[in-house]
Amino acid sequence: MKTILVVDDDKEIANLVSIYMQNEGFQILQAYSGEQALIALEENAVSLIILDVMMPGIDGMEVCRKVRENRTIPILMLSAKTQDMDKVLGLMSGADDYMIKPFNPLELAARVKSLLRRSFQYNAVPHTDAEHVLKIHAIEINKTNHKVTADGKDVPLTNREFEILHLLAVHPGRVFSAEEIFQLIWQENYYFSNNTVMVHISNLRDKLEKELGYKLIQTVWGVGYKIEK
Repeated sequence: MKTILVVDDDKEIANLVSIYMQNEGFQILQAYSGEQALIALEENAVSLIILDVMMPGIDGMEVCRKVRENRTIPILMLSAKTQDMDKVLGLMSGADDYMIKPFNPLELAARVKSLLRRSFQYNAVPHTDAEHVLKIHAIEINKTNHKVTADGKDVPLTNREFEILHLLAVHPGRVFSAEEIFQLIWQENYYFSNNTVMVHISNLRDKLEKELGYKLIQTVWGVGYKIEK
């Protein structure tokens, strides 16, 4: 049984989210502050985090950044903040998905299952054959263990970042629009104002460029993104 960590300083909301997730068959841990959340992660095997943004002390953004220092665990942010920039900041801090309160329980469950399914697919290691390692420039992408190295150095990526990099690397030279990337990776309908892909591409570029010293992912203005051979 997969364990979900629900983090919210409002205990009523934490309990509500927990009930929904328990009804879906998940085991639940609760934390009511960022500090408690980080302790819970050290003491328990957690499959996914549902994380509130606005909390006293260590807020959700900072929790997300700390988690991303050494973990690729899926993170779904829940927030009452509705502005696009709030969503951008959440995704830039390392979240895989972002939902606005009040939320639809069915949609929450669907997004959680989608994140867990993709996390399982990329972390399962059925084989160790060399054919599962994709090499492009100084980058090695191992699909079986969800590991990326640049010039031999590990590059910690979120599940979404890994999926985007793998998609572009498998099709070198091909330009993918933001809409195509969103529909292929998130498997949801794309909306014109959706800047989720842009944020993930920006984070991915920063991590790769830090090790490579140049931009691997190129922007074709007005069209989309690509990686050249």
